[in-house]
Amino acid sequence: MTLHDQRRPTRGLSYQELLDADSRQVPETYRWNVPADLGLADVPIARYLSREAHELEKTHLWSRVWQVVCRAEQLAQVGDTFVYDIADRSFLVVRHAPGPRGLRAFPNACLHRGRALRDAPGRVEELQCSFHGFCWSLQGQLKRIPSEWDFPQVSPEEFELPRVRVGTWGGFVFVNPDPEAASLDSFLGVLPDLFERWPLADRYVRAHVTKVVNANWKLVQEAFMESYHVVTTHPQLLPGFGDANSQYDVFGNVARTISPRGVASPLIGWRPTEQQALDSAMDVRLDDPAVLQVPAGGSARQVLAESARAALRPALGSAVDLLCDAELVDSYFVNVFPNAHPWGAYNQIFYRFRPNGDDHRSALMEVMLLAPFTGERPASAPEIRLGADEHWRDAVEILGSLARVFDQDEFNLEAVQRGLLSTARTGVTLSAYQESRIRHFHHLYEQWVPATGVLR
Repeated sequence: MTLHDQRRPTRGLSYQELLDADSRQVPETYRWNVPADLGLADVPIARYLSREAHELEKTHLWSRVWQVVCRAEQLAQVGDTFVYDIADRSFLVVRHAPGPRGLRAFPNACLHRGRALRDAPGRVEELQCSFHGFCWSLQGQLKRIPSEWDFPQVSPEEFELPRVRVGTWGGFVFVNPDPEAASLDSFLGVLPDLFERWPLADRYVRAHVTKVVNANWKLVQEAFMESYHVVTTHPQLLPGFGDANSQYDVFGNVARTISPRGVASPLIGWRPTEQQALDSAMDVRLDDPAVLQVPAGGSARQVLAESARAALRPALGSAVDLLCDAELVDSYFVNVFPNAHPWGAYNQIFYRFRPNGDDHRSALMEVMLLAPFTGERPASAPEIRLGADEHWRDAVEILGSLARVFDQDEFNLEAVQRGLLSTARTGVTLSAYQESRIRHFHHLYEQWVPATGVLR
């Protein structure tokens, strides 16, 4: 991995320079600095607005790409099933045996008249259609047909459920409808290396909220791929969030941003004290009493790191002493093409963005908080569903201060969707570096979805 000369005079210290002051040895992967050089072309607006783009995605993206279905613990026991819907298609994932090879996935459709085999997750002994009773084993083999004599044309061999490729990584289950696709390991590339120190398989779902947003799924996810918007959208964070000090990297189908916390944005016109930087980084109003105190000669980053070590010690034990300050303090957010967003280090956030059913004008934004644990795995939190007219703050007891941040984001997103319908321009203009992850996403998107008609 090569070090990039980040020439941006308004940025202050580069992220790599901030790492030099860490109190611990920094993992090698933090020193990887791989910026994208993807030109300056605009992104066609029709990609966000047109039904044609949505139909092309159904044909060329969702039917061919590896995509996250659920957490592996949702399919822990033999007989567990999970229904995964994407656009107008539905898939059924089944645990038929213990172990990593004990998962199978099928199109969620009875081979008789097409009725969905399952409407919701649950544990079963067999896969029986609730319409006429055609029944398959958990492995997908035909078991019985009511009035079998009346179907002389049906043989058990020809009526096995068609298989869909399935794989796992980081405690997540993936599917790919394309039988000719490259392996999941090949698709993920360096992702396991990035997360080697923080195995997501060793987490449990402590919060799970999904919300409808009135904007295209690509537009929604792009708001969570850069820190450039923080200066205007989340100004309360600026005294303790180095938005313009962020580092952006791309690695094949994976991209990441690392944004420092506990340092002031170089874009604000005043210099906060270390205490003010700490309070802001903890999302405490600057006129509130301090929750933590920066000692004389200390720094906000050091106090944040020690506080995080203390919080994680019950779950991680002495291993927390090996974690550097950056791992414990900074926002480390990754996206895996096309729509999965795991956060690294001991940030607990995971995002997934999808079309809202077959509607290209609205999206499902899904948030999981993945927490470490000791002993027996705690039960996963139930999924809370919020409609388009509800607010993230309706789930503030679950999401905490993140709910307010998400409401600030959504305030922009629906307005962007409306604005794109009204603009006289044909393209969206992106920055060269701070929005390079978005450029990278569209660079990959163009390799999957052909530019035809209005998308040229």
